[in-house]
Amino acid sequence: MRISTLRLRDVKRHRDLQVELAPGLTIIRGPNESGKTTIIRALELALTGTAPTNPTSAGGLRSWAAAPTARPTVRLEFSAEPADLDGAERHGSVEKSFGAGATVSLTVDGQTTTDPRQVDALLADLSGLPTAAFFRSSALIGHGELDNLDRTDATLRERLAASISAADRGTALAVRELERVLADLHVRGDRDPGRLRIAEEAVARSQTIAEAGEAALLRLAASREALGAAELSREAAEATLARCRDLLEQARRAEILVKEEAAATERLTRYTEAVALGDELTALHYSHPSDKPLAIVRQAVERLRGLDARMTELRAMLSGEIQVNYEVTTPGPTWRPVATLAFIAIAAGVALALAAQLSLGPAVLSPVGLGVVGLGAVLAVVGIRQRRAALDMRTQQQLADVEIDRRLRGRSQMEAELRAAEAESANQLGGLGLPDLAAAEDLLAREEAHVAAIDVLNAKLEGLVGKEPLEALPTLRDAAAREAADKAHALAGLADEARAEGATARFSAEVHTAESELEAARGTEADARAQVAANPVDASQVAGEAERLALWREQLGALQHRARVHEAALGGLERATAATVATATRYLEKRMVEDVARVSGGRYRQVRIDDRTLDIQLVAPETGEWVDVRALSDGTLAQVYLVARLGLIRHATGDRRPPLVMDDPFVSFDDTRAARAFSILRDLTRDYQVIYLTSSDRYDAAADAVVELPGPVAVDAGTGGVPAATTA
Repeated sequence: MRISTLRLRDVKRHRDLQVELAPGLTIIRGPNESGKTTIIRALELALTGTAPTNPTSAGGLRSWAAAPTARPTVRLEFSAEPADLDGAERHGSVEKSFGAGATVSLTVDGQTTTDPRQVDALLADLSGLPTAAFFRSSALIGHGELDNLDRTDATLRERLAASISAADRGTALAVRELERVLADLHVRGDRDPGRLRIAEEAVARSQTIAEAGEAALLRLAASREALGAAELSREAAEATLARCRDLLEQARRAEILVKEEAAATERLTRYTEAVALGDELTALHYSHPSDKPLAIVRQAVERLRGLDARMTELRAMLSGEIQVNYEVTTPGPTWRPVATLAFIAIAAGVALALAAQLSLGPAVLSPVGLGVVGLGAVLAVVGIRQRRAALDMRTQQQLADVEIDRRLRGRSQMEAELRAAEAESANQLGGLGLPDLAAAEDLLAREEAHVAAIDVLNAKLEGLVGKEPLEALPTLRDAAAREAADKAHALAGLADEARAEGATARFSAEVHTAESELEAARGTEADARAQVAANPVDASQVAGEAERLALWREQLGALQHRARVHEAALGGLERATAATVATATRYLEKRMVEDVARVSGGRYRQVRIDDRTLDIQLVAPETGEWVDVRALSDGTLAQVYLVARLGLIRHATGDRRPPLVMDDPFVSFDDTRAARAFSILRDLTRDYQVIYLTSSDRYDAAADAVVELPGPVAVDAGTGGVPAATTA
């Protein structure tokens, strides 16, 4: 496995950190408190199954400045080569968040898994790191592991043993515990007797007392036999009563379960039918004949009906011709000349009459003047009649003109109204996507029938389940099915006689009878016990001693059995450990030879590891003899231990290639030793990804990528006990 991207959010110092890692050797460099240890912890949490899921544990990971509800999150993007080298490389990512509501997600080649156990199993298969302890003992090398190796005790051997056992110290602990238990069992001294000796002495002492009371027990045999029979009878009565009570309880439970099963089955039937109706309703909702609601279709059809009726009426009205009479009226005589002559005649007559009265002329002028006036009056009457006739003719002409105009204008309006009705009808049909009114009538009929069917189904559905929403029906049906199955299963688990008809009444009577028999058995037992108590022999003391003897013998047998089991287990562990260590040491010897020669500059070329003590020996070039590595310098010891750890990594991970994390293990090496060690790491990157965390820049040139972490910058502002703002 090779990690390409590591991202942390709200994890201790890192509020939001993204690190791009090279497939070979990546150096992550930063000063103290820059978060290097946090990165190691994040890699461990992401790659193994150890993940704090409670809020208290998450608080230890959460950044100082993050909200209390923030969940620390670690995400890795990676690629992994399959165990079968002919297979394709796999790509994926894993993301874990910690605290309340913790989540985990693993995606490999597009397939996502969120179950924590499955994720842990898949990660272990991809990385070869089954546990956090395995990660720390194999894929993680800290600077403390190569520093201060105490050559006066078994520190080196213990660390190698821990690595060989994949950091599972349980084997060593088990061996020590077995040895402690066996020592506790087998100590034979007077001042510190073992538990076996204590048990043996107790058995002997109790046996002596029991044998002394055997004679007295013979005298009590008859009484005890009677008491034993009474006790057996009482126990049998108690067992019978317990059985009857249990069957009575089962019978009562069966009655309840039968009713509950019937109710659940009835609900299952209703909900099953309701689900079917819901499916039918859903199908009907998506298969309307019209893509428009019924109200809109009905309104459109009603409008089309009105328009069709109006268009029929207009066409009927327009089908006949409108008759217009264009009569030319000859104008009558004009009244104006007659009126003028009448006015002149009247004026002349009046003048003549006045002249006669004034003696301006002959007397004959007066009658003439009156005659002229009379003529003028006649002419005036004629003129007035002519004027009235002219006015009547003019009015009749105007009325004829108005009627002609009205008739012509009415036809234009009907034609315009007909065209508007036809256009609106076309628009309505176009909106419905139909060719004519008949198609619209058919669509309306089909839509009304469809909606009516939906209404019928809704009514049936409401009758079955009330106002329950459709989406809840499958869940309710499944719940009813589960309940019915649970009740049936629970009913099947009851005794057959408890499920029989009338079982409750029958077992009630049997319980009453058994209670009476138990009372009688207890009375008989009391009488027998009174007889035993009346015997002068202390039977209870003798019986108690016999019971203690049996108990001591049982304890002695258990201790002897325990001693044999522990001895066998210790022998098996020792043999298994020896075989495991032997396999690992042979593998290490082969792997270490070349690497020891490189890190020592060719000084040491032969390696030997003792299978029992795990002591590492090298051939000293000065003497040609094997020397213990602890006799060499601290630097050489650290180099040899590093080589051993790298060999153990290959041995422990097998065909898997987990990323290796180095927490500056060369911090105490001089430049020459560090350069040699780094050359081994460079070769190791052919098979493994190496992530090296350090505060020094002396390794930068050998790395494929260098990531620099900034150090903390906040300082205490000295605010009198009130902390200054800090950067988490």
